[in-house]
Amino acid sequence: MGDDRGLRRRDDRRRNPRRDLPGASCVTTEHPQGAAVRVNEAALPTSAVSRASRLGHRCRRLGALARTEAGLVRGSLFVVALHVVDDTLLQPQPGTSAGDHLASALIPLTVLLVVAALYPRLRPGLRATLAALLGVFGLVTGIEAVYYARAGQLSGDDYTGLAAIPAGIVLLSIAVVTLWRSRRIDDRLAWRYLRRLLLVVAAVVATYAFVGPFLAAYVLTHTARAFVPDDRVGAEHENVSFRTADGLTLRGWYVPSKNGAAVISFPGRKGSQKPARFLAAHGYGVLLFDRRGEGESEGDPNGWGWEGYRDVDAAVAFLRRRADVEDARIGGIGLSVGGEMMLEAAARSRGLKAVVSEGAGERSVREVLDMTTGDKWLSAASYGVLSAGIALFANHTPPPSLKDLVGRIAPTPVFFIYGEHGQAGERNLNPKYFAAANAPKLIWQVPGSGHVGAIRAEPREYQRRVLRFFDRVLLAP
Repeated sequence: MGDDRGLRRRDDRRRNPRRDLPGASCVTTEHPQGAAVRVNEAALPTSAVSRASRLGHRCRRLGALARTEAGLVRGSLFVVALHVVDDTLLQPQPGTSAGDHLASALIPLTVLLVVAALYPRLRPGLRATLAALLGVFGLVTGIEAVYYARAGQLSGDDYTGLAAIPAGIVLLSIAVVTLWRSRRIDDRLAWRYLRRLLLVVAAVVATYAFVGPFLAAYVLTHTARAFVPDDRVGAEHENVSFRTADGLTLRGWYVPSKNGAAVISFPGRKGSQKPARFLAAHGYGVLLFDRRGEGESEGDPNGWGWEGYRDVDAAVAFLRRRADVEDARIGGIGLSVGGEMMLEAAARSRGLKAVVSEGAGERSVREVLDMTTGDKWLSAASYGVLSAGIALFANHTPPPSLKDLVGRIAPTPVFFIYGEHGQAGERNLNPKYFAAANAPKLIWQVPGSGHVGAIRAEPREYQRRVLRFFDRVLLAP
C-alpha cells in the first residue's frame, strides 16, 4: 500500500510540477496567452532552483503553443468568414442581391467574430467545443464547391468554398488536440470512464437534436445547381422561360398540348420524367421547369420547397398565355417536395384545376406536431432547429401547415398517393391530409412502394389511375 501511495504521489508531481515549488504558479493554464511564471524566490530552497527553471521553461513552451493555437484558430475562422461574405454578399445567386441575405450573412459573421475575439480567454473544454462546431461548419460550407470541382465547373464563390474545407479540418484537429491535452486523469477509474461516457452521450444527443439539423439547414439552402439532364420526355418540346411574381426567371421544357389540357410536372427536369412521358403520350401538354435556385433558374435554392408555390403560380400563368391550352384545363402532378408545392399552390389560388400529390410529408415543425409517432417531441425539437436554420439561411419564414392548407383546396379535385413503405412522414400524414381535405378527393396507398416509387411498384395501375383522374377533370366537356 505504501508503495502504491508513493507511486501516485510521484505521478501527481509529474502532472503538476509546480507542487514542489512553494509560491510558484504558471498562469498559462488559466490564461493561454500568458507565458509568465510567478515565483516567490524567498520561499524557494536552493534545491528547488532547478525545478523552478524547468517550470519556467514548461510555461514558456505552453505559452508559445497557446499563441500558435489561437493564431491557427483565428486564421481558420477568417477563411470561413471570407467564404460567408463571398457567398452571401459579394457573389449572391443569380436574380438575388446582397440585401436579400443580410441576416444569413451577419449572424454567422457575428458568431465567428465573437469566437475569434474570446477564444484565448476560454477554458479548454469550451475552446475545443467551439473549434469542433465551427470546423464542421467550415467543412459543410465547402460541400457545394466540391460538387462543382468534381464536375469541372468551378466559378464565383467556389474557390473560397474550397478554401473553407482545409480551414475546417484545422479547426477540428485543434479541437481533438485540445480535448486530449486537457483531459482529466482521476484516480477513480470507474468515475473517469463514466464521465467520459456521459459526455459522449450528451454530444450524440446534441448533434442529433441541434447541431445536425442546423448544419442540414445550411446544406438544404446551399445545394449545388444540378446540371440539366438529357431529355427523357420522349416528345418534341420547346425551351421556355417565364418570370415569377417576385422577379425571378425560371427555365424549363414544354411539350405542346394536343388536347387543350396541360399538366405541370414536378420536380421538373432533374427529377423523374416518367409521369411527364406518359402524360405527353396521351396528348397532354407537359411543363417541366427548374424551380428557383436549381438548374438554369434564378434564385436561392431551398431543399424543402419553401416559397415554391410562387413558382407553380408563375407556371400556371405561363400556360394560360399558351394558345394550345385552355385556362380551365391546367393541372399539376408533384412528387415529394413537388407534391407539397402543388398542394400549397392549389390552396392559395385557383389556377390549378386538378392536383396529384405523391409522397408529400413534413416540411417544417408544424407538420411534425401533427404526426402520431412515439418520438414526435424529439423530432419536433430537431425540426424546430432545422426550420429556424432554413429561415435564417433562406430569409423566409416557415410556410403554413399543409394540414391547414389542404382544407382550402376544394372545389379543386385532389389525389393523394403514398407508398406502403414510404418515409414515416408520408405514411403518417397523407391519411391526415386526406381527412382534412374536402371533396372531391382521392387517396391511394400503393402496395410495395417506397418513397415516390409508385410508378415503379405499380406502373400500369399508376398510369391508369392518374390518367383517369386528369381525364375526368381536365377533359370533361
